[in-house]
Amino acid sequence: MYDSMGDSNFNLPPGFRFDPTDEELVLHFLHRKAARLPCHPDVIPDLDLFPHNPWELQGKALSEGSKWYYYSRRAPNRSTGSGYWKQLVTDEPIISSANNKKIGLRNEYVFCVGEPPHGACTTWIMHEYRLSAAATRSSSRAGRSKLDHKRWALYKVYEQTSDDTSDDDSSIELSCLDEVFLSMDDLDEVSFP
Repeated sequence: MYDSMGDSNFNLPPGFRFDPTDEELVLHFLHRKAARLPCHPDVIPDLDLFPHNPWELQGKALSEGSKWYYYSRRAPNRSTGSGYWKQLVTDEPIISSANNKKIGLRNEYVFCVGEPPHGACTTWIMHEYRLSAAATRSSSRAGRSKLDHKRWALYKVYEQTSDDTSDDDSSIELSCLDEVFLSMDDLDEVSFP
């Protein structure tokens, strides 16, 4: 069963921001979730990822600025009501700064509106964090509870802006709704003033 805790249910004190690194997301949040250990404070909710379009996460996932964080069970289906998540980067390793060992993996996706494989890509980006098999083996040898590393993933979703890219400033950035509008088949029937 998934919780529907959103950012309105947990307020950080003034001046505090939730801006963890990839390493912190894997070590301090996902590892504890997979090991069924308590996380204090428990700020990241469980959410079924794939029925939700990225712009529907407000109030359902932990929000910090324009980023949303949540746990979800991993599933092969990456479709939502309006589109699908297309994979861009596969299994990028996350390395521990303490011992230079691989502790997790990160996949990167872009949200496409429409049916695969012909959907129009948007500016919505999703990072999927998973524990690496090596991290779970070392936890088992250390006598910790068996990790449920294949079941859970941690997700960070955000809309990429021109500030997030290193492209020159002369390029025009379209909003998600602009891209949906431009991808419509009957664009020739639209008249502009």
